[in-house]
Amino acid sequence: MTEGPGRRERKKQQTRDTLIATAARLFQERGYEATGVADIAEAADVSKRTFFLHFPTKEDVLLSDGRARLDLAIQVIEDRAPGTPLRDVLAASLAEMIDDTAARDLPTGMAALRARLIVDSPAVQARVLHTAFAGQARIADALLDAYPDTLDRTTAAAILGAVVGAVSAAAMAALRDDAAPAAVTEAMHRAAAIALTTLDALGD
Repeated sequence: MTEGPGRRERKKQQTRDTLIATAARLFQERGYEATGVADIAEAADVSKRTFFLHFPTKEDVLLSDGRARLDLAIQVIEDRAPGTPLRDVLAASLAEMIDDTAARDLPTGMAALRARLIVDSPAVQARVLHTAFAGQARIADALLDAYPDTLDRTTAAAILGAVVGAVSAAAMAALRDDAAPAAVTEAMHRAAAIALTTLDALGD
C-alpha cells in the first residue's frame, strides 16, 4: 500500500521539524562550531543524506523557516483586497512574519542562537545578511507589482529596508537581553508600528 501525497508531506515536514529542533538543542549544548551535520543527523536518527535533502548546509538550519516565512509575507500582498492601502498591506505582511517567528523560531531558541551567532560567527553573519537582502528584494518586488502607481523600485526598497531593519534590530536587542519570547514578539510588533510611520509621507 503506497502512501498518499498528504502523508508523505507530513512525514517530510516532521523530519524537517525534528532536524531543526535537534540542531537547536545541539548548537546550544555543544556550541555551533563544535556541532557538525553528522552530529545533527545522528541525534535526529536520520542519515546525512536525509539531512542534505532538507538543508544544503549547517547554516541553512539556522534560517530554517525563512523561505516559508517570506512566502507568507508575499502571499498577504498578493491576496490583498482591491483598494487596500499600502500601509495596511505592509503592516499585515510584517505581522504575518513576526507571528510566524513567534510560533517557530522563538520557542526552539533558534532565534536567540541566530542573534548570538550573527555577532560571533562571520560565516553565519554573511549567510544571514545575504538571505535577508534577497528576501527584502522579493518583498519589494511584490509591493512594486501591487502598487505601481505609488512606488518606484527605489522607494519600495527603502521602505522595506526601513521596516524590516527596525523589526530585526528590535528583535536582536530583545534577544541579547534574554527577553522572554512574548517580550521579543511585542518588541518586533512595536518596532513595525514605529517604522510604518515612514509611509505617511506617501499619502497612502
